[in-house]
Amino acid sequence: MNAPVVPFDFHRCLEACAQGDRRALQALYDHEGARMLGVARRIARDHATAEDVVHDAMVRIWTRAASFDPERGSARGWIYSITRHLALNSIRDTRRETELDESGIDTGVVLHGGQDDADLWSGSAKIYRCLEQLQPTPQRCILHAYVDGCSHAEIATLLGAPLGTVKAWIKRSLKALRECLE
Repeated sequence: MNAPVVPFDFHRCLEACAQGDRRALQALYDHEGARMLGVARRIARDHATAEDVVHDAMVRIWTRAASFDPERGSARGWIYSITRHLALNSIRDTRRETELDESGIDTGVVLHGGQDDADLWSGSAKIYRCLEQLQPTPQRCILHAYVDGCSHAEIATLLGAPLGTVKAWIKRSLKALRECLE
C-alpha cells in the first residue's frame, strides 16, 4: 500500500523560513517553483523575465516570511501575491523603459483587454465564473490591475473615475472573488 499523500503546509514552511531554515525555502521552491514560474510567465510573457521574477519572489519570501499574517489570507495566496506583484512590476518597468519611436507611438508590447484577457483566464473556469459575477466597471478594474498591470492611478485615468473609487472597487471586488472561490 502507498502511504497517504500529506498536503504541503505552506504556513509551517513560512514559519520555518522566518526562523532561518533554508531547507524550508528549498522545499517551497521544489514544491511550487514550477507553478510560480508559470504564473510569472503568463503575466510577463517572457521566460527569462519570469525566471528573474521567481528568483526575486523567493528572495522576498525568504526575507519577509516573518511578516506573513494568516489573519489576512492563506500562506499560499501570500506567496503567489508576491510572485504576481513582482511580475506586474516587471511589466510596468519594461513599459516605462520602452522608447517612443519617431512618430511618438509606443512600439513596446503592452497587454490590452480582449483576447489576451480571454487567453489568460481561460485556464480557470471557476475564476472566470467569479469574474462574470462582478459588475462591469469593477470587473474592468480587476482586469486592468491584474492582467494589464495598471496602477490604481492609471485605472482611474482610464475609467475617468476618482482614485478612491477605483481603490474601493478593487478592494470590494477582490473580497467578492475570494468569497466566490472558497
